[in-house]
Amino acid sequence: MNLSLQYPIFGSEISCPHCRQTIPALTLTDTYLCPRHGAFEADPKTEELVHLPSGRCWRRWDNKWYRQHTHPDGIRFEIHEALDRLYTEGFRATQVTIASRYKDLVSSYLERSHPWQEEGTVKTPRLYGLPVSFSPDSEEESCWEVINFALDKEPGVPRHYPYRFLFE
Repeated sequence: MNLSLQYPIFGSEISCPHCRQTIPALTLTDTYLCPRHGAFEADPKTEELVHLPSGRCWRRWDNKWYRQHTHPDGIRFEIHEALDRLYTEGFRATQVTIASRYKDLVSSYLERSHPWQEEGTVKTPRLYGLPVSFSPDSEEESCWEVINFALDKEPGVPRHYPYRFLFE
């Protein structure tokens, strides 16, 4: 008997999407079991991993799990966390590209104008003050079917200023 047929589609073990701990598959099922977060079921048709207690879904791209959001607050929170991480690494974001599958979900949350702008000016949608674009809908870039967003970045202001420079 082929041993690979005894395990779910992602193999005998995966990293938990929540805590990144390696978790085992339960043989002869489509389930993985994390001691901290409970059961995850692998759907071979959609290639999604579903957290059974919450119903949250993940898909994998390049050995990394990406949560598939169904509410705008989830994607907005994830972008906010990524911006914080970027800042602590000494970078600043210059633009955010969001997967086009979230366009309808987040469009009402995007900043479109400022009171000081004239009516005739082109208004680039913004999120957290950053210009927003949406991913292309091409088969060549299939990663956008899984990943949620990407941040363009550049080196930022150093995280720690010597205090003496603040008062000079």
